[in-house]
Amino acid sequence: MCFCASDSSAGSNGPFLCGKETTFEGGMREPAIAWWPGHIKAGTVNFQLASVMDLFPTSLALAGLSPPDDRALDGLDLTPVLLNHPHTQGNRPIFYYRGNELMAVRIGQYKAHYWTWSNSLEEFNKGINFCPGEEVPGVTTHDQKEHTLQPILFHLGRDPGEKFPISASSHEYQKVLSRISPVVEQHKSTLVPGVPQLNMCDVAVMNWAPAGCEKLGKCLKVPKSQPWKCDWPH
Repeated sequence: MCFCASDSSAGSNGPFLCGKETTFEGGMREPAIAWWPGHIKAGTVNFQLASVMDLFPTSLALAGLSPPDDRALDGLDLTPVLLNHPHTQGNRPIFYYRGNELMAVRIGQYKAHYWTWSNSLEEFNKGINFCPGEEVPGVTTHDQKEHTLQPILFHLGRDPGEKFPISASSHEYQKVLSRISPVVEQHKSTLVPGVPQLNMCDVAVMNWAPAGCEKLGKCLKVPKSQPWKCDWPH
């Protein structure tokens, strides 16, 4: 489970590094629970990597519908995993974005960071810390550090906390990077940017009155919509 780390709200992500708004494991990794009596065997565990983009093609497959052919779908049909069939997408890549910048890529147990950044030094000096008590030198950086020419590589099975980068001079590093680099190059060369459905620069689209806020007395007045163009820094 992931919590947002700040000066007023924080939590423990167990062995995982940092919190929400980062692309470290503490900000991205979450468990998923599927329940379907008679179809999904109770108590089973699967370590298949998945993302929210998989929900659409998986839902279509469960409904017996074909995906639309007029657009590219980034997600995968995970019904074989849910229904405990032997087939899994064990080596499917997971791309970690922050804004419109590709920050990291995971394939299997390996994760390569092409950019590192926790939060700005200005925020950090105000007491806002997304990695409280677990800063890693050269990794949880407060300025946006590019590592494209020599990505920071971790083995998440041995080091789920992303605290001990694999030496760039090691045979393991060179072997793994030779697998990951072509995947990243293909991803970037074939990527078709989507058109945002919500304007992040319009504060009126934020969740001001979530369900249940009345009972808690936490509902906020929704401001007038005033969209404007802005950059989304990573």
